[in-house]
Amino acid sequence: MQLEEASVSDLQAAMTSAELSAETLTQYYLDQIQSLDKTGPKLNSVIELNPDALELAKTLDQERQEGKTRGSLHGIPVLIKDNIDTHDKMMTTAGSLALEGSVAKKDAFIVHKLREAGAILLGKTNLSEWANFRSSRSSSGWSSRGGQTQNPYVLGRSPCGSSSGSGVAAAANLCALAVGTETDGSIVCPSSVNGVVGLKPSLGLVSRSGIIPIAHSQDTAGPMTRTVKDAAILLSVLRGADASDALTLQAPKALRYEDHLDRESLAGARLGVVRNLMDYHEGVNAVAEEAFAKLRELGAELVDVTIDSAKKIRNFEMSVLLHEFKYGLNLYLAGLEEGFPKTLADIIAFNLLNEAKTMPFFKQELHIRAQATEGLESDSYQNALAMSKELAQAEGIDKALREHKLDALIAPTGGPAWTIDRVNGDRYLGSCSSLAAVAGYPHITVPAGFIHNLPLGLSFFAEAFSESKLLSFAYAFEAATQTRKAPQFLRESLN
Repeated sequence: MQLEEASVSDLQAAMTSAELSAETLTQYYLDQIQSLDKTGPKLNSVIELNPDALELAKTLDQERQEGKTRGSLHGIPVLIKDNIDTHDKMMTTAGSLALEGSVAKKDAFIVHKLREAGAILLGKTNLSEWANFRSSRSSSGWSSRGGQTQNPYVLGRSPCGSSSGSGVAAAANLCALAVGTETDGSIVCPSSVNGVVGLKPSLGLVSRSGIIPIAHSQDTAGPMTRTVKDAAILLSVLRGADASDALTLQAPKALRYEDHLDRESLAGARLGVVRNLMDYHEGVNAVAEEAFAKLRELGAELVDVTIDSAKKIRNFEMSVLLHEFKYGLNLYLAGLEEGFPKTLADIIAFNLLNEAKTMPFFKQELHIRAQATEGLESDSYQNALAMSKELAQAEGIDKALREHKLDALIAPTGGPAWTIDRVNGDRYLGSCSSLAAVAGYPHITVPAGFIHNLPLGLSFFAEAFSESKLLSFAYAFEAATQTRKAPQFLRESLN
């Protein structure tokens, strides 16, 4: 069968009929990684391979031959971001040389869920170091351990971050599925600029335990895949109640999201176009307007809305992230084996001692600012948390949905990928990620078009735990547009 662009359903059907084995599939992706990631265009999206991947595949093949399957991902190779703990022969470092050699004492909860469902952990993906929370002048997709990841559509363009490696690996067919994490934009931005589907789930739907944190009030892992259905399948596996993450115990009853996808779901839907999250690039506007026209053709009613609170969030959000980063990272580091940094202060000191390797392009001013925070009991943190949530929830998404009687909000996910610049850092033109990220609400991006061979995504976001509805809207849009194209590893974006 044709393995490039193959979906999970395609792969499962082929393995069920014995046309394909998990071992053959795993070897295919390992070969793809060697020819595209390590040599050839040198995408540099995979930071480490699992030396046991082929043996795991053989075991899963044997189980299938014996009539046993573990779950919906039985024999499916998955790449996960290098801030997610695995208790195996792979490290978990968040891309930092300070944690090089650190092997987790146990699997993250979502890794346990993946193994339980029969997934093969193929390896770990590169990321923006410390999930892009080290410097305000960082280059997305660069880490001191992994180097710079490249966009597969146009080499030399940014893969965005922080889940850069996961977005690139999914786009370039280096795995069947990928997992990223997001605090604000770190799933949806790399998904948009790398031409894949990315879903940031509601806070509390997916466990945060065993994941190197930025901010517990916003962090979540989520799917990064080539199709909406694959994202739904992966989300069904990742979600679950975890006693180590109390917030997950409050989530609604589990769904098989893939069973609720409906190509007619947009008929009669009321969607709010968030106009003040646009107008930063005329090409983005043009692609967005084409997408809006298609949504109308599919029966959706579009209503222009303005969410004034969106522009007020940033300063409050940054204060929250700085406080929670110090708190959460210190907790994580305290649990590492002896010989590794135990506090954020230790990380800062390590970086200074090894500056030529750890900070050759940009520094660690966000780490220094986080270290200076007063703690989670401080008035400054408590006020920032309350204000950021109010602006994103009650005065933001909730208000817009209620006042306009909307099913969801839509906007272009962000701008096209910029040229990688490790001297001056990233050049973001615009994004719609912050409202859903700060609110803790779900946000899905789906391929919508191209500017000069650079992919762009369309975003759908709504109230907490509305993943099923958003996945169905994105599925209907995807089915009608079929926008995604496999990357060609171009050297220049212009036609």
